[in-house]
Amino acid sequence: MTVPVRRSVAGLPRYVAGKSAGRDIDAYKLSSNENPYPPLPGVLEATARACARLNRYPDMANSAVTAAVADRLSVHPTQLAFGAGSVAVLYSLLQTVCEPGDEVIFAWRSFEAYPIAVQLTGATPVPVALGPGAVHDLAAMRAAANQATRAILLCTPNNPTGPALANDAVINFVDSLPEYILIILDEAYVEFVTDPHAVHGFEVMSGRMNVAVLRTFSKAYGLAGLRIGYGVMEPELAAAVRTASLPFGVSNVASAAAIASLAAEDELMARVAGLIKARDEVAHGLLDLTFDVPDAQGNFVWLAAGPLTADYARAFTAGGIAVRPFVAGDEEDGIRITVGEPEANSRVIAIASTLPH
Repeated sequence: MTVPVRRSVAGLPRYVAGKSAGRDIDAYKLSSNENPYPPLPGVLEATARACARLNRYPDMANSAVTAAVADRLSVHPTQLAFGAGSVAVLYSLLQTVCEPGDEVIFAWRSFEAYPIAVQLTGATPVPVALGPGAVHDLAAMRAAANQATRAILLCTPNNPTGPALANDAVINFVDSLPEYILIILDEAYVEFVTDPHAVHGFEVMSGRMNVAVLRTFSKAYGLAGLRIGYGVMEPELAAAVRTASLPFGVSNVASAAAIASLAAEDELMARVAGLIKARDEVAHGLLDLTFDVPDAQGNFVWLAAGPLTADYARAFTAGGIAVRPFVAGDEEDGIRITVGEPEANSRVIAIASTLPH
């Protein structure tokens, strides 16, 4: 007799990772929102030094990286909680505040881990359809809130569709809600945002005890393979999240790489500027081909494809480009395309020019 699995776990949706580009050296992986460039030499040197201590457990308090991030963001160290990527912090945060009978609101489509993370706590997910322009419909999300609502997730820029939320709109949204509802601003792609009206997570946090901001070193900093991210929130909540987190969940290697990346931030941000330029070029190239592309504020673009999504994905794969299709069988289906190497970006436009629409 097999060991029974909790019904809430057996019924979870599966997280689908971006497909590899395969072994073809002339193929490109644009399916996982990764930074296409390797870490800078100083970062590799720091990780090599940390690797010499692999026989030792990590610092469970993440003291060094906490001090470095606190200094960089001008926040108090007690406001920080770290995990294996910002998604791990999200899991611990929801487990800290949610229980069966609670509800958690999020936009849909948005980050695929949200419904999984919510249901693992025993809480009920409440997805709210995106509004025009593939952006969060804050009015509809506000209308969905009730006494059972324990948290609301705002992904900005939204993964996978791209637009960022407006700062004033988010502040008004937060202030319209009861203070017992936790607002989680997921800013995994914040370094790529160029919209001058986009939300500033720490400004929203200011003077509000019920706001948490999530950030990661996986995207702009190019450390996706080491898994390190963090949350910023009021100190008591941060302490509770640290208590709920997996012990030794962040390796010394990841911490060393994050600290070295912060020290090399000028060089890294120059790379980010190049990716932003490339993102805008890809978006404009698709728009020139008359495709429906929402405002892109991350390191990716969203190609609204509806019932043609699977066909488009096959065409990109055949052309040596691995993309991330989202297929639910409705008009909201589409393809997320990460900004990659210049050759890959050019090929995206070339393939797109052959697609029917």
